[in-house]
Amino acid sequence: MSDLSPQLDRADSRVRHDEGIAGALRALIDRVKSGDLGMLPVIIGLIVISVVFSTLNPVFLAPNNLVNLLFDAAAIGLISLGVVCVLLLGEIDLSIGSMSGLASALIGVLWVNSGVPVALAVIGAVLAGALVGLLYGFLRNRFEMPSFVATLSGLLALLGLQLYLLGSTGSINLPYTSGLVKFGQILIMPAWLSYLAAVLPGALMVFFGLKTMARRRAANLSSSGRSVLFAKAGLLTAGLLFCVYYLNLGRGVPWMFGVFTLFVIALDYALRRTKWGRSMFAVGGNAEAARRSGISVQKIRLSAFALCSSLAALGGVFAASRLASASQQAGTGDVNLNAIAAAVIGGTSLFGGRGSAWSALLGIIVIQAISNGLTLLNLSSSLRYMITGAVLAIAVIVDSLARRSRARHGRA
Repeated sequence: MSDLSPQLDRADSRVRHDEGIAGALRALIDRVKSGDLGMLPVIIGLIVISVVFSTLNPVFLAPNNLVNLLFDAAAIGLISLGVVCVLLLGEIDLSIGSMSGLASALIGVLWVNSGVPVALAVIGAVLAGALVGLLYGFLRNRFEMPSFVATLSGLLALLGLQLYLLGSTGSINLPYTSGLVKFGQILIMPAWLSYLAAVLPGALMVFFGLKTMARRRAANLSSSGRSVLFAKAGLLTAGLLFCVYYLNLGRGVPWMFGVFTLFVIALDYALRRTKWGRSMFAVGGNAEAARRSGISVQKIRLSAFALCSSLAALGGVFAASRLASASQQAGTGDVNLNAIAAAVIGGTSLFGGRGSAWSALLGIIVIQAISNGLTLLNLSSSLRYMITGAVLAIAVIVDSLARRSRARHGRA
């Protein structure tokens, strides 16, 4: 009997390998039942929002309106991408809006007033963000200061510094003919490049998926099979190609949104396929267990806060290029609300340990779609605040219920 065991194990492994699409669908249903919803709620939400607003005003789904929506989403989306990093650790950064406003002020002062080359001004603004983030991480590590308190203090300090830099004029106009302003307002990707970019994610999914399957089979572990991999890649590619085709019926895909998407892809790769990314999830899930397993919790915190503030600063640069100005209003208003809400609505847990870089992209599209749709209906901004707050509350409730369901089913 013992001689047959290896053969039975290999046969069982082959059965698991060959489950195919039907097996993958059953596994998906099981995950949903156990509370692992992934990005399903936000995708359903986007569909509902699109149906409602396009019914009330057909202009909502017009290609050029969607192009403008993507232009507007890029800056806050980039800030939200940094928020994902700190939320994964169960932390928070309330100063992201002020950091983005300070970065826009630095661009105006360094580039326009002082004559520093624009590239160096952008680098200086991002480095300032990194230093602020390192300070937050130091306060958290050295004094156990709650990130809520540290970043709330930072919010006030950074806002004061922004007002000081801008001086009595209160605003600095950026040159309309500059490449930075064109990047934020009119630059569109060539059609061929946008189609190539739409094909690339599916190709990468197949490439890395086949490598992962090969490693798992070499270790005699189960995998979903090539049919599932190619089906997922095919659906993704078809969806992206249709989106690009539809946008190209209008102006096309904005470079601004394309660069934001590149940052999303880079962070997604770092979180899912590097030691640093695995450590982020481990610390967010259980910091003490991560420490005992040899992970430097303090370094992970430092990196998360530094990355969050750096992306907030870069988001401020994007916002300045979009508005062609640096003003006292930059980074104020609903910037904090929208950036944090986008990450949570997109599927990143407030409790730490669960989330994705794609949360920022999907979440900010939801928020921007709500804002854009209400603007087209000529409704007041008060409704936008109330609806966004309601959507955020629903996202947190769904996350809490899913977390409770995972706990009942014994899943992390």
